[in-house]
Amino acid sequence: MAQLRHNYPEFRTRNAEVLVVGPDEPKVFRSYWESQSLPMVGLLDPDHRVADLYGQEVVAWRLGRMPSVLVIDLQGQVRFVHYGRSMRDIPKVSLILSILDRMNQERASRP
Repeated sequence: MAQLRHNYPEFRTRNAEVLVVGPDEPKVFRSYWESQSLPMVGLLDPDHRVADLYGQEVVAWRLGRMPSVLVIDLQGQVRFVHYGRSMRDIPKVSLILSILDRMNQERASRP
């Protein structure tokens, strides 16, 4: 989460928004969000509807839901998916930024 907070301006300059889906109860989620001063959008998902919709895996012996990173374009198409195999298995921010750059170039080159 610290990487996302630190690089949030880079996402915004690429016309992207970061949405973090949290499985916690409202009070816990709000407390964490405020204590970390997170600038990105937080979506409360205690019933796991969004996580299930996008296929986020649950591994009980690995402390619950594994991290997932999805890049979704303005038309709602999923353009990149990474499902982590551990809590530390998260793609580098530079990879996500390069994907956003490529998407922006594609959009700019359309007639």
